Amino acid sequence: MDIKAVAKYIRVSPQKARLVADMVRGKSVSEAVNILRYTNKKSAPILRKVLDSALANAMQYDGTDVDALFVREIQVNGGPVLKRISPRAQGRATGIIKRSSHITIVLDERF
Repeated sequence: MDIKAVAKYIRVSPQKARLVADMVRGKSVSEAVNILRYTNKKSAPILRKVLDSALANAMQYDGTDVDALFVREIQVNGGPVLKRISPRAQGRATGIIKRSSHITIVLDERF
């Protein structure tokens, strides 16, 4: 049985969030929570909230052993991009791209 949680339009770069997501992919839920708790990156608390949401979704199902859950799949996809401009010398301007992410976590039971 797949348990899923999704967070959309998160204001963190997908490339930076994938670095943290790669650390918890395939780990047990308790181990993943500990890794995210002590990781000093902006996306770590965000991923932890999505993981906690997936865990809360798992508790809604009868017969789900929460201790046997592991992170089967974690995806960080790009969301919409905010385009801004920054003034530069001699009347020029440079673009600033503010990226956002869609985060999906899928939990599964180990047998």
